[in-house]
Parts: sequence; structure tokens; C-alpha cells
Amino acid sequence: MITIDALAPADRPGWERLFAGYNAFYGRETMPPGFYDNAWAEFQSGERMHALGAKLDGDLVGIVHFFVHPSTTSADVCYLQDLFTSPEARGKGVARQLIAAVKDWATGQGCGQLYWHTKQDNHTARLLYDKVAENRGFIQYSIPLEP
Repeated sequence: MITIDALAPADRPGWERLFAGYNAFYGRETMPPGFYDNAWAEFQSGERMHALGAKLDGDLVGIVHFFVHPSTTSADVCYLQDLFTSPEARGKGVARQLIAAVKDWATGQGCGQLYWHTKQDNHTARLLYDKVAENRGFIQYSIPLEP
């Protein structure tokens, strides 16, 4: 049975393992010092960024990170930034349930839209995304900024 809930302090080791897997998937193998501590603190405060975990038979097997931001053309929108499931849990509905939980949360916050990005060649994830969301055909451009 899959359960979705906010991440508790005891979930930290499993969350970090999953988030490291997510970052490795996107080619970010080495993160700066304090990266995971800072992210965890943000999620635990729940003020700016939010996180949920999926447990399958009590084991943390999936995570999702998201936040709300204003929109010039609608009510505030919810951006699903990170979604990752452990390889052994894939195909069991974990990602679908995490997306549904964020959708429910965003609806409860009065958001006008939930959206996310993925790489064009992320074919496995896109099989699910094409079933639960609309691809509006936007292309993302990015300029990295140095702090």
C-alpha cells in the first residue's frame, strides 16, 4: 500500500538518498557543502518550499518538492520542481500518487495551475506525464546566475 505524507524528521536519511538519486539522474553528482542540509531545513519549515514522501509498505520510495509562486495571468501557480521514485518502486503508481497529492494540495491553496518541467528525453516519466497533464509545448531557456 502506498501512503503519501509530509516528510518527518525520521525520513531524512531516505529523503537524502532519493534526492541524491534525483540529482545524479540529472547529472549533478557533486553538490556544494550544506546543500542537503539547506534543502531539508526549507522543507521542514514549510514556509517557502514543500515536500511530500511516498511510502510503500512503510519504506520511503518517492519524494516530491514543490512551491507556489505568483502569476501575472491567473491565480498563484504551484511548481512541482523535483519528483523521484526509487528504481525498485517504479511502475507501482508512486509518482502518479505524488503528483495527485501535490495537485490536491495546490487546489486547497487556491492555485490556478500545477506545472513542471522534464527533459525531452525522459521518455519513461513522460509516459506518465502525458496521461496526467497537458504538454503545452513550451521550451525552457535558462541563464545560470552566480550568487
